[in-house]
Amino acid sequence: MITFETIAETSNYVTQLKKDEKSVGFVPTMGALHEGHISLVKRSVFENDFTVVSIFVNPIQFNNPEDLAKYPTDLKRDQQMLEEAGVGLVFTPSAKEMYPEPSTKVYDLGFVTTVMEGKFRPGHFNGVAVVVHKLFDIVKPDKAYFGEKDFQQLLVIKELVQRENIPVEIVPCAISRENDGLARSSRNARLTPMMRSAAPFIYKQLLKAKEMASNSTAKEVEEYVIKAFNEHPLLELEYFTIADGVTLNPIKGKIPDNSYGFIAVFAGDIRLIDNIRLI
Repeated sequence: MITFETIAETSNYVTQLKKDEKSVGFVPTMGALHEGHISLVKRSVFENDFTVVSIFVNPIQFNNPEDLAKYPTDLKRDQQMLEEAGVGLVFTPSAKEMYPEPSTKVYDLGFVTTVMEGKFRPGHFNGVAVVVHKLFDIVKPDKAYFGEKDFQQLLVIKELVQRENIPVEIVPCAISRENDGLARSSRNARLTPMMRSAAPFIYKQLLKAKEMASNSTAKEVEEYVIKAFNEHPLLELEYFTIADGVTLNPIKGKIPDNSYGFIAVFAGDIRLIDNIRLI
């Protein structure tokens, strides 16, 4: 496995792979890898001749400087996990390498960027779009793999690829969960033991919402989940909303097919997101 820190080395190496008619899979990450990331990596390794993984904590997608400062990093451990998973190249640029000048690019990616995470984390999705577009230009992958835990991000990236005519296939990958249902996330490592034991309550409420969905209105399900969190002593609900799985338009009344429940919860100062297909 090769590790490059510069754009030029990475781009040149991938260009040669393309000349040799090798298919390239790509998994962009911010490091602090867990089994969820590795499941994406293994799928890429299986489906492509060569897999590239980037590790870059992208500063411009953090609207909270404290969250950026506390984001966990362990490059040596990450590299070991990636080598064991069969990755060919790891790209580990610095912020200066990625942004020699401050980024001024602003994307208009429509409605999917304005609700839920877009509403509560202003500027987040523009930062995601900037870095993903730049990484795609560097790596030029045939396929890129994204987890469905960040479902809204997945839709934003699909919109980016369509609007910018980027020649890459976006491959969604199912949410990876711990045995108790908690969606795997790098931020889980920061949970205190008490918060970690409380956090599976999030998935339990999503399962209850799914159970209710066929015989309840969207408002009834949302009110149930909100009430459940209002009564929880440790977890603070930021939002729970039911929306269409393609457009993210909020659902009113009876819940139709391809509807999802989306949730964001604070466990202390750690923000956790999750989602579930309801019908």
